[in-house]
Amino acid sequence: MGRKAPGTNGPESTRCKIGVLYLVGTPIGNLADITFRAVETLKSVAVIAAEDTRQSRKLCQRYEISAPLVPLHEHNEASQSARLIERLLNGESAAYVTDAGMPVISDPGARLVRAAREAGVPVAVVPGPSAVPAALALSGFRGERFRFEGFPPKKSAAMVRWLEGLREEGAPVICFESPYRLVKTLTLIRETLGEIPVFVARELTKLHEEGVAGSTGELIRRYTERPPKGEVTLLFQPQP
Repeated sequence: MGRKAPGTNGPESTRCKIGVLYLVGTPIGNLADITFRAVETLKSVAVIAAEDTRQSRKLCQRYEISAPLVPLHEHNEASQSARLIERLLNGESAAYVTDAGMPVISDPGARLVRAAREAGVPVAVVPGPSAVPAALALSGFRGERFRFEGFPPKKSAAMVRWLEGLREEGAPVICFESPYRLVKTLTLIRETLGEIPVFVARELTKLHEEGVAGSTGELIRRYTERPPKGEVTLLFQPQP
């Protein structure tokens, strides 16, 4: 006979089991890009905390997931995390999802994870899509090593300092950028780092997915003539 799990007999059985917090990766565009495990997990939990409940509701409706949604975003993460931890300590399991991709990767969730660990709540990850490896795979850049920088600074002076710090980086640099700032960012990259290889991944996994490679100058001309739309992942290769 196999060993029984702790707490199945005697006084231990009366103790409330602690729930599990699941960090669940969700599609970055195409709703079909979700794993069987992710769907099963979202169907099994008592509550789903979501960065944007309106966005997550579309996914839940698509896959007939009935768990209630509660908002947990950068503006309420501290207070909502405390309420969620209380439910987890009372034996309910919960999932956390962001608008797209993996929680914590340029998205909320880190504070919730820390709070769960400090409270002794088990945390499990259900991996899913992410724009970072997807864009790197499309780019043709070597992927043994890369540097992810989230969103670059918005102000020009701060961005130049940021780029100067990347001058000696020998691996591809990956960041997210607004389509409205893309030309400005490419221009500052050229002014600071010169004519270097660049790749723009736009609307990944969506109907109008686009991947364009070229030099900084070539892509500046392209997107000046045809301003980009949608979500942008930008890769560039500094030349030390």
